[in-house]
Amino acid sequence: MPAPPPIPDLHALARGIRAGDRAVLARAITLIESKRADHRRAAHRLVQELLPETGKAIRVGITGAPGVGKSTAIDTLGSHVTAEGHKVAVLAVDPSSALTGGSILGDKTRMARLAADPNVFVRPSPASGTLGGVAATTREALLLCEAAGFDVILVETVGIGQSETAVADLTDFFLVLMLPGAGDELQGLKKGIIELADMIAVTKADGDNRERASATAAEYRAALHILTPRSPDWTPPVLTFSGLTGDGIAALWQRVLDHQARLTRSGAHAARRRAQQVKWMWALLEERLLAPLRTDTTLKAKLPQIETAVAEGRLTPVLAVDEIAAVLKR
Repeated sequence: MPAPPPIPDLHALARGIRAGDRAVLARAITLIESKRADHRRAAHRLVQELLPETGKAIRVGITGAPGVGKSTAIDTLGSHVTAEGHKVAVLAVDPSSALTGGSILGDKTRMARLAADPNVFVRPSPASGTLGGVAATTREALLLCEAAGFDVILVETVGIGQSETAVADLTDFFLVLMLPGAGDELQGLKKGIIELADMIAVTKADGDNRERASATAAEYRAALHILTPRSPDWTPPVLTFSGLTGDGIAALWQRVLDHQARLTRSGAHAARRRAQQVKWMWALLEERLLAPLRTDTTLKAKLPQIETAVAEGRLTPVLAVDEIAAVLKR
């Protein structure tokens, strides 16, 4: 059996990241995505070493149902932002297959302009079943991108009906994209997502869709009046834009900057970042506590029997949990 590949030189990785070397950044993110325990420990040391260089970027989470045009919107928005002199990192979380664990990872083909822009780093990352469609390693990847000098981070979430609170817990600005023609969609709106939104943007506002997009935006503005804003310092606006033509993109980005400036002045931005750090700690603790469920060999051998007994009604779920806990306590 061949020996496992050695742990990379962490100091060399840190130097390359600080220098803005995108190839080194990609290797470092591959390290933090590894499921090997020694790789995970090395990745945590790397992030800790680079922590002083992080925290200065504008972090924008972008979500929306499949077909809403997230990738087109990000392609157009990112191009506008780099034209203003920023360096943009896109962390695009792909849906992983519930059956195989595989993911599409096709974001570079869907963001053609950004993929060719030297001031942009696009990194697809499999969600691997993580709640909210945000990869378990997205937080660490975000910090590495900041340490590499990217001052705007765009996080695209899966947007397939899962709880999207995870992306709101690691970004400064949560943008929810909606299709024109609210109708029944407005009635079935996921209140939890809308309450987290810092802005709603109705997509595809071009050609024959323009009037319908404006009408949809008006309906969302009316709906937002009955909800409590995420922050007392900010009333979420509702805009329309076209990722195809670029109409409305400049206004959308200006609202992101306005939000950043207003919450920074009030102190809410710093408070949100502090709260996110604590939530991150608890999320990592939960991951650490659940790890034995996936790695304990004795438990893995017994689980099929326990699951079968529960499925056939021979064992209650409560007693099944007691059996699992007993194995872990041994």
